[in-house]
Amino acid sequence: MLKVKNIETLYGLIMAIRGVSLEVQERQIISILGANGAGKTTILKTIMGLLEDQPDKGTIEFMGKRIDGKDAEDIVHLGISYVPEGREVFPELSVDENLKMGAYTRKDKKGVKEDHQRVISHFPILSQRKDQWAGTLSGGEQQMLAIGRALMTRPKLLMLDEPSLGLSPILVKEIFRIVKTINGEGTTILLVEQNAKMALKISDYAFVLESGRIVAANAPNILLEDEDVKEFYLGIRSEESAKGYQRWKRKKRWR
Repeated sequence: MLKVKNIETLYGLIMAIRGVSLEVQERQIISILGANGAGKTTILKTIMGLLEDQPDKGTIEFMGKRIDGKDAEDIVHLGISYVPEGREVFPELSVDENLKMGAYTRKDKKGVKEDHQRVISHFPILSQRKDQWAGTLSGGEQQMLAIGRALMTRPKLLMLDEPSLGLSPILVKEIFRIVKTINGEGTTILLVEQNAKMALKISDYAFVLESGRIVAANAPNILLEDEDVKEFYLGIRSEESAKGYQRWKRKKRWR
């Protein structure tokens, strides 16, 4: 479905993405993991055509067609939708108006109505808040609205940037459950996420990014068997390593 080949993205004189290649197959959930500043968001923005004149090098294909260099609006029409970090809902529009904005490129009224019902079935709270200004919603509700708005485009590929950011553990579980459900209905997911444990639980494959380069890529169970990958790139310490770290902290505290 999506093929990214050797892309390089520049911010001024800084190379944020360095020769990244990845593929996404239909109906998969693919995760891009890594620390803050690794370049995860830049990859999504480059794919989406949100960075002017980027990528500087490399190619991006979607459904067999080159999309690097295309405008974001054209890319939406092809079937890619993007939920940015920070949600970016329209704060002074109602919940229902935000959802309608997601369908602004569509003319199939019957399909739009069906997708509206589908979104409400995933996020019932949005029906209860339909006349409320989006800017007054909680963080979790805004995240649900942002995902719902993206689904209103009826995307083939849904790209999510840090959907768990700033949410309580209970809401994080709920968001990931819904992402898995959406994928089960046929939507392919490209997920950028710092919560490596949760992302790997639902992913078919994952890429680990550091300083703009892919340093590891494999099935989640394989990545979780590699202690170096877990500790240095995913921030997941083994039980033995965690015990040693806690002992070190206790000694340091009493010195």
